[in-house]
Amino acid sequence: MQTAVAQTLGSRLGEVYLAGTWVPGQGGTETVVSPSTGEVVAEVTLPSIDQGHAAVAAAHEQGRTGWGQTSPDERIEAIRRMCDLFESRLGDMGLLWAIEAGMPIRYSRTLHKFGAVGAWNASIEAAADALREERRRGPMGDVLVRREPAGVVVGILAYNGPLVTMATKIIPALLAGCPVIVKAASESHLIMRLVAECAREAGLPPGSLSIFSGATDVGRALTRDPRVDLVSLTGGQSTARDIIEATAPRFARTHLELGGKSAAVILPDADIDHALRSLTPGATSGTGQVCALLSRVLVPDQRHDEIVDAMCAAWGKLVIGNPLDPQTTIGPLANRAALERTQAFLERALDEGGKVVFGGGAPEGREGSLYFEPTIVTNVARDSHLARNEVFGPITAVMAYSDLEDAISLVNDTELGLAASVYTQDREAALECASRIRAGSVALNGFGPDVTAPWGGRASSGWGREGGAEGIQEFTELKQILIGPGLHGGTATH
Repeated sequence: MQTAVAQTLGSRLGEVYLAGTWVPGQGGTETVVSPSTGEVVAEVTLPSIDQGHAAVAAAHEQGRTGWGQTSPDERIEAIRRMCDLFESRLGDMGLLWAIEAGMPIRYSRTLHKFGAVGAWNASIEAAADALREERRRGPMGDVLVRREPAGVVVGILAYNGPLVTMATKIIPALLAGCPVIVKAASESHLIMRLVAECAREAGLPPGSLSIFSGATDVGRALTRDPRVDLVSLTGGQSTARDIIEATAPRFARTHLELGGKSAAVILPDADIDHALRSLTPGATSGTGQVCALLSRVLVPDQRHDEIVDAMCAAWGKLVIGNPLDPQTTIGPLANRAALERTQAFLERALDEGGKVVFGGGAPEGREGSLYFEPTIVTNVARDSHLARNEVFGPITAVMAYSDLEDAISLVNDTELGLAASVYTQDREAALECASRIRAGSVALNGFGPDVTAPWGGRASSGWGREGGAEGIQEFTELKQILIGPGLHGGTATH
């Protein structure tokens, strides 16, 4: 692993990507340890708080005189070059992500192909229309409605999908004309250095993009910098509260995606074998470390035992192993904190009356490691800790319902509202059920969301939308220009 990392990144391990240039990190060092083997695979340097402020200063200048003043067509062409480079390095990115975060190569291939590539291509195609100036007739004269860049953006990324989040968050912000400082997680040191190298090769203007990883103190300093106009987070609620506290005094905008407790509703007529084709990966991918994970499976009373048996059979076909092995579907958890959180959730679930019917601990021969079996728990009460809180680990709660009204009540009995799925053979029943679920996205006979269309959370799952034209427009400010009498000649439009 050390050899693969060194060959791919070389001297970049000792540098940080500040305002378009590789410079030595001044914030100390951090060791990268493989979660699958415990092997030290690299040592990287971190940015300092001063370097964070320098990135903001460069971005602020670019917003006034450079990137923020370019035309959408110029930005689209530059971002297209960068994304083409990303696509050419997907294999290396998947390898690095498997090494440092334990995400199986098999999973990354699917996620990057259908998530990241699809999302950035959709944004590139949508950008021109999303940013187009509109002319309207009003009672006082013509009005031009423009979308202008929101300003300097800090994008904070979680470890469970850094390239996809680049596609759904950072690329739309850049297309909108916002200079961006990326602050990624410690479990993304390696993949984000390769992302940064692609950005450098694409020739984005200096200051338009800085990419840091780790360094929590730098992230906190960035959110408090008065020159930052918008903070976009994919992460947890405690981080979100800190960001809101930091940005509120200056009324800076925030965009928050905070995870969920998503439910799969299996209606009585559902074909369970067909449902499990998407439900199984929807509930277990990323070793449970997926924001839209189907972590609650709601089943009709009369089919409870049949469905549980089918789920156990499907879970039994999952392959736990080395994330570098293309046959592996379940790798380790990314870090010790994730393992301990998962273990604590299971212990509390058992204390509250839950019953483990599959999994429940470390796989045989991997005791003491970061591996945890995909686990199914039944007899889960609706007011239990497991039913109402995100594990971010591979535990699936099965809950029985009596009728449709009870099912809808169970789905919505949570403070979180990110995603859901409905399984049935009845189209009208599926659409009715979807319309009554309080979540930002609902998939029918599948697992979502589709990241090329607008999606995001409700309630404690956050606010704002990613994907589609709306995801680009999240990073703009609307301005109207009223054209009064006495003006002649053409009007410049984007």
